[in-house]
This record gives sequence, structure tokens and C-alpha cells, in this order.
Amino acid sequence: MSGAVIRLIEVGDAETLADLVFSNADFLAPFEPSRTADWATPRRQRIAIAALLDQTDAVSFVILDDDGEVSGRITLSSIQRGVAQSASLGYWVDQRHNGQGLATAAVAASVAYAFDVLDLHRVDAATLVGNLRSQRVLEKNGFQRIGLSPAYLEIAGRRQDHILFTRVRGRESAQS
Repeated sequence: MSGAVIRLIEVGDAETLADLVFSNADFLAPFEPSRTADWATPRRQRIAIAALLDQTDAVSFVILDDDGEVSGRITLSSIQRGVAQSASLGYWVDQRHNGQGLATAAVAASVAYAFDVLDLHRVDAATLVGNLRSQRVLEKNGFQRIGLSPAYLEIAGRRQDHILFTRVRGRESAQS
């Protein structure tokens, strides 16, 4: 997939993201924190986007498919400056676009933004132990598996183990 791209999220993306969140609710539920019923509404998405735009420690993008349609979201969060120069990466892609290289291209673009625009040193990511597709996306992008974190995040209503990954600027994995 060569046409995948990201762009900075805008409040005007709320309706499209609400539609995607609603249509992907069952697909995303095993991989996300528990959400209230209003999460998939334009109003709630506008609030969430506005909050993201106000943060100084996060940069969020929409993922665009080859036709330029919004097909997911990707965020660099917990951006730390000073000696760390790091961020955490999280993303999701519309179920209809899974397996087409869209997530892989979006992660590549986000990492490039983190290193080239934000001048970060490292980007970290975590996946549920069983999320092999997302693990492969990260590995294709030069992320290295660094270990297991027990009960790392509350996902789908319970604390779950995650595999941690990192990508350090200038130290791409041999697996990429």
C-alpha cells in the first residue's frame, strides 16, 4: 500500500470518526478500554478531539486510505522532553482496511513525524499478547520487542498483559 498517509486530526473529523467507531465497535472492543455508549457520537468525538488538541504531550492524526478517506486514528502520546525525548504510539484502523498495509504505512509515517518533526529519540508501543497482527505491524516498522508487562493496561474491562515494543532513532531492527 503506497498511498496511505496520515494528517493531523481536526475537530471536523468528529462525525467521520464517530461513524467509524460505531461501525467498528465490536471489532475494536477487545483491544480498547471500556467505553460508554456515547463514545461513538459526533459530540463525544468532538470533545475527545478538542481535548487532544489542547494537550501539549500528544499529537494525534487520522489515517487516510488510498482514496483519502479517514480510516482510523493514530496518536503519539505521553510525549516526554528533556533527557527522555520519547512518546507512546497507539492506533486503530477500520476493520475493512485490516490486512492491506494501511496500519504499517501509518505507523511508518507517525514514527517519521516523531523523529523528524518532534525530534524524539524513541517511540514505544504495547500490544495485547494475542494481537499478532499489531505486533507484526510494529516489527515491520523496526520496533524491537522488549518484554512482557503483566497487567499493563485496562483493556475490555480488565487489566491485561501486554508485549512492549520500542523503536530507537537510528537503531532499526533487523526484522524490518
